[in-house]
Amino acid sequence: MIATKDLGVRFSDGSGLRYADLTFETGSSYALLGASGCGKSTLLNLLAGILTPSKGSIVIDGQIVSGWSQRERDAYRIARIGYIFQDFKLLEDMTVQDNINILRLEGVNTSGMDALLDRLGILRLKKRRVRGLSGGEKQRVAIARALIKQPRIILADEPTGNLNFETGEQVVRALIENAGEGTLICVTHDDRLAPRFDRVLDMNAVARFFDGREATRNA
Repeated sequence: MIATKDLGVRFSDGSGLRYADLTFETGSSYALLGASGCGKSTLLNLLAGILTPSKGSIVIDGQIVSGWSQRERDAYRIARIGYIFQDFKLLEDMTVQDNINILRLEGVNTSGMDALLDRLGILRLKKRRVRGLSGGEKQRVAIARALIKQPRIILADEPTGNLNFETGEQVVRALIENAGEGTLICVTHDDRLAPRFDRVLDMNAVARFFDGREATRNA
């Protein structure tokens, strides 16, 4: 289970976000909907340990991970979290298979790569360099790289953003099935996909933005 309490983050310009207390149950899938800039991606980065909260806590399976050092949070993310980044974070000059096999350096078993690539419809691209792929193809490579770890937590930031609805629906189905008994938290702008998830959170209601002037007044 993932739980947040009094969670907030402040940016370098003094602005920031405050979140309502949230609970993400193990074995459930969640869609985060809301307008651009409402804090969806920031929440994922906080849960993944990429960003450090300025207040509050994040608890995962009973451990207060928000209190760990950056090195400890990075190690936890590598070992336990499958993160699908909106901008892919792929190595452009490497092939699809090399982008996945590089995870072996982190102790990840990639023997199931072919089956996963086939399921995502990109097995034929296995030996192609990422630089020559379309946006939608890169997106599916990024998804494969996250899922190959068989993580207990999957964080997906717009995983269907470059896909048509039919392919996006297939990808969401694969994400939910791969999450299994774990937890899937998925940011999406496509409310047509919302019924596929166990729960839908309206981030416009969950997160509150404050600007630098408000932060100064409340200091």
